[in-house]
Amino acid sequence: MNALATRPTVEDGAQLYIKGEFDAAVAIFSDLAETGDAEATMWLGSCYANGDGVPNSPEQAFGYFMKAAEDGLAQAQTNVGAMLFGGQGCKKDIDAGVAWLTKAAEQDDTGAQFNLATILSSDKEVALDWETAAKWYHRAAEKGHYPSQARLGFCYQHGNGVPQSRVDAYVWFALAAQHGVGTALTAVERLVNDMSAEEKRQGAGMVQSWRNKTASVSSMAVIDPVAQ
Repeated sequence: MNALATRPTVEDGAQLYIKGEFDAAVAIFSDLAETGDAEATMWLGSCYANGDGVPNSPEQAFGYFMKAAEDGLAQAQTNVGAMLFGGQGCKKDIDAGVAWLTKAAEQDDTGAQFNLATILSSDKEVALDWETAAKWYHRAAEKGHYPSQARLGFCYQHGNGVPQSRVDAYVWFALAAQHGVGTALTAVERLVNDMSAEEKRQGAGMVQSWRNKTASVSSMAVIDPVAQ
């Protein structure tokens, strides 16, 4: 029998990891990582980052994440970017961190898009860039990432990086509020008081349209805000 045909897969390792069988999961990830499997390499990095089945080691985690990132895995690129930006397991390098987050964001990794937008809108370690931040919040929000939806609502409410719009602010706050984001729900309630009947009608229609586009995420909503 071909040994490759019986080799456990990354999915097998992930199932063991989820069950808490970390030693067995690490064995599978390590074996596959040696063959150059980028996904297994990233999983191994996560094991070292969390101390699951191996000693906790941010340095080793970063090394494995970097290998997977260099192979083009978006999630690993996000991890590398975040670690470089924060100096976790590696020397802090803000420019390199932003560059890796941008690579992952361009591959439509919502975590990278949110992190990058947050960095660009914080006015702390990099130059404030609301226009680019709003772009990345928008990209993530369109895929149902509700923290980004809440931030995008804020952008439209205040005209940060996008044209100021009560209707668009309502839409994105409402989509975030349905997942229990308290600040978004409060913002929706305040916006409704200032909206015309036409704006409410338009906003409600846009919310429903976006809910249909992100049905897999919207179906898990815990609150269903509707403009009255």
